[in-house]
Amino acid sequence: MKKILIVDDQYGIRVLLQEILQKDGHEILQASNGVQALDLLEEEDPDLLLLDMKIPGMDGVEILQQRSERQLAPDTRVILMTAYGELSMMKEAENLGAASYISKPFDIDQVREEIHKYLT
Repeated sequence: MKKILIVDDQYGIRVLLQEILQKDGHEILQASNGVQALDLLEEEDPDLLLLDMKIPGMDGVEILQQRSERQLAPDTRVILMTAYGELSMMKEAENLGAASYISKPFDIDQVREEIHKYLT
């Protein structure tokens, strides 16, 4: 069983992803903000991080910067979720270890495919 941390400020998205990914046999952790995300990265060392780019308080890039500076979960793969195709932000996220991204609104089969690609 692989451990996936979902970080999104929208409760509905976290619950939807949790339901689907648990059915696929994964253990799911959730965080609604950057502080929770960093705590869970430190405590749980998940296999995969599904990270929303636009989170109030601390956005996805800031979370990745903190993860890098604090050397939290260095082997955790990162998939970004974004409704914003901001190229500079995506490049910075890639430089901080993001493996790929999924555009919102997303197709759940695409999400499962991306996750499967990085967890096998």
